[in-house]
Amino acid sequence: MKVIPGEINTALLHAHLLGSIGPRPICFASTIDENGVPNVSPFSFFNVFGSKPPIVVFSPARRVRDNTTKHTLQNAQATGEVVINVVNFDIVQQVNLASCEYPKGVSEFEKAGLTALPSDMVKPFRVKESPVQLECKVLQIIETGKEGGSGNLIVCEVLCMHIDDAILGTDGKIDPHKIDLVARMGGDYYCRASGDAVFSVPKPNLNLGIGVDALPASIRNSTILTGNNLGILGNSTNIPIVAAPLNDDRLLQLLRTYEADKVTLQKELHHYAKEIIESGDVEKAWQILLAGA
Repeated sequence: MKVIPGEINTALLHAHLLGSIGPRPICFASTIDENGVPNVSPFSFFNVFGSKPPIVVFSPARRVRDNTTKHTLQNAQATGEVVINVVNFDIVQQVNLASCEYPKGVSEFEKAGLTALPSDMVKPFRVKESPVQLECKVLQIIETGKEGGSGNLIVCEVLCMHIDDAILGTDGKIDPHKIDLVARMGGDYYCRASGDAVFSVPKPNLNLGIGVDALPASIRNSTILTGNNLGILGNSTNIPIVAAPLNDDRLLQLLRTYEADKVTLQKELHHYAKEIIESGDVEKAWQILLAGA
């Protein structure tokens, strides 16, 4: 499929964009109107864009169906303040309920059964049930267009963070399993960022990795090793020198069995090395890959 914006209707383009760009963090934005009536609503066009100063940006887009703007945008324009509450699994159904388009003046806090807490530095309320609450001042609002579907980038500076101690690990930092965040996908789909869904990828070495292009051709062109496998090998700072085969029963058995069949030996070594790479032992994987050289 090839999609050219402008050649399909905006609603379908919107669906393709949201289906392909995700999971997206959810900004549960709390504001107040000129009469002091609170409003809280979720937006998945949201992320963090700096830490000094600490900047977060979210976008209440113009409605595709009728090109109207949302109460959150109107309130942010009127008051210049917002509280961004992060969304975890414990409150995702209440957050979803708060996305209903209630008439102006109706409190989504009450409709969704959420608790409004006074903020320390801004007027909008915090959501007590949210594990992290960011009190912000609005620095700038950038309109990206005037038609339905156009964004309104609300650039905010974080003035104060409130973090539930229960989500902290022993190192004093936020534990991804304890905070149990959720994110938006396309359509009605969400993603839960905890448990088996969370994995670690070590940052590249301080010393430059050799790169995939520097791997031996037999490894680089493997039909068995995946791109991820090659990426891990390419992050090594050098290709080790193997003087003698590793003292490993499975490796030695493969070398004996396929001694006369180098093509099959290489495939079997790559299968074995793939398992070892994915177990996290890159040094041993190198020993296996180079044993048949």
